[in-house]
Amino acid sequence: MAGDQQGLEQVSRPVAAVVCIPTFRRPDWLARTLASVIAQRTDFCFALVVVDNDAAGSEGAKKATALLSSSAIPHRILIEPDQGNVHAINRAFTEAQAAFPEAEFFLMIDDDEMAMPGWLAAIVATAQKQDADIVGGPVRREFDVPVPDAIARHPLFVSIEGATRAIDQIHGSGNCLIRRRVFAQMGQPPFDVSFNFLGGGDMEFFTRSKRAGFSTWWCQEAVVHEFVPAERVSARFLLKRSIRTGSINYVIDRMEQPAGRVLVKNIGSLGLGFFRSFGLLLRTGSLLGASHPFLMSVGRVVASFGVLPQPYKASR
Repeated sequence: MAGDQQGLEQVSRPVAAVVCIPTFRRPDWLARTLASVIAQRTDFCFALVVVDNDAAGSEGAKKATALLSSSAIPHRILIEPDQGNVHAINRAFTEAQAAFPEAEFFLMIDDDEMAMPGWLAAIVATAQKQDADIVGGPVRREFDVPVPDAIARHPLFVSIEGATRAIDQIHGSGNCLIRRRVFAQMGQPPFDVSFNFLGGGDMEFFTRSKRAGFSTWWCQEAVVHEFVPAERVSARFLLKRSIRTGSINYVIDRMEQPAGRVLVKNIGSLGLGFFRSFGLLLRTGSLLGASHPFLMSVGRVVASFGVLPQPYKASR
């Protein structure tokens, strides 16, 4: 597939919302995600922007073209040659704003997720009703293989829950809505490319948005399902992911706080992390889940020495 593709649909109404989907070497999973978004029923016009971050193969772009070529939904299918999930996310949001200048709401769903019926209508309705700048929704996990409760209830798989309400902030972009005015104030590029291979660029963006005074709401009805493959439920993967989460937290703190304060926080987190892990172990009896708070503290300390994981760096 050569170049970027644009949908040539005749749109009778202005586009109100744009759903962005970055993808990397998951064409079949992307097809599932796209089908779930195409099936959404709304009383407003929405568009799709797909960004394939695999310039060498571009199987995702090919799959999206096949699915959307006959669709009435306005769309753009793009290839981002610079590797890294932040590059793909930034390209998606930037192109979406330029291609659909009348759109007010920009959403993101990952290529390992599926939107439930009513997702798009619910999350946009919450943004409109509450005049919210950012809205997040539940991410329910579906495991490819049977897992024990200790895995299913691991802190890394726990989503915010509860009634629709104002919240402090969200931490991930896998099910989110961001209003145009947020991007206008936050500057370019919206997500910090220094998080390209570490991950956590979304958490840094939402932390910065909170500091800038933007409001965040939680929409209980805007549900997506995330499909978790077998390799992501192993003890080894979860232990490493806990450490990486701590590393991300350290990097964000280091960008926003004086070095001395971050050093004190690192030292204090080791003791606090130990006691939190011990308390979790007593309550749950799960050593794997209980290790999460302490391993996050370890990740902070390791990151302070410049050692950062790069899980999103793939060989070409």
